[in-house]
Amino acid sequence: MDADIQTVNPLLKIHIFCNEFACKPRQRRSSHFNMSKSPLSSLALDLAVDAPRSPRETLGSFVVAGRTLDKCRAVLAGSGGEYHFDCPLDNIFLSFVGITAHEFKEKAATGADDAAMEAWIKGRTEHLTKIEIIKWNNDLRYKRISEMPDELQEFLEGYIPEFLPEGKIVYYWFDVYDIEEGRI
Repeated sequence: MDADIQTVNPLLKIHIFCNEFACKPRQRRSSHFNMSKSPLSSLALDLAVDAPRSPRETLGSFVVAGRTLDKCRAVLAGSGGEYHFDCPLDNIFLSFVGITAHEFKEKAATGADDAAMEAWIKGRTEHLTKIEIIKWNNDLRYKRISEMPDELQEFLEGYIPEFLPEGKIVYYWFDVYDIEEGRI
């Protein structure tokens, strides 16, 4: 795929990097991170039991950031369940803010709580204006399936009836996550 097109529309990366729209791998992944000796142990969710935050929730003024952090901590702790960190949705956020997945993971591994991660994200995103962040958040929050690349529309056409309860209506892209994870 043309690299210039990917730069203009980062949503196209989802089709390239991930066959599963919900950012879940086919096999459970494990981590070599030792939770018993880590300050991260009290912060990491067990994603085999609980879902990460909704992509709509903000951390450091950014949608997706809290969800990315929840998955990152869980993967570091070996409790990622079916979820994984550094998926296409995470990368849409990380690319926009200019933070690499490795940098994000290193910071999370220190045991930084949400407030510390928020301060770190804000320090790393001073180059973005308030209106740029607002527009980016709103674009993602209110992205309709019909506004997504053809490949993703086609993928979701099969994914939604297979993985979401019958009768649930998807109005926006983030509804897929929130319906599947029982928030709406």
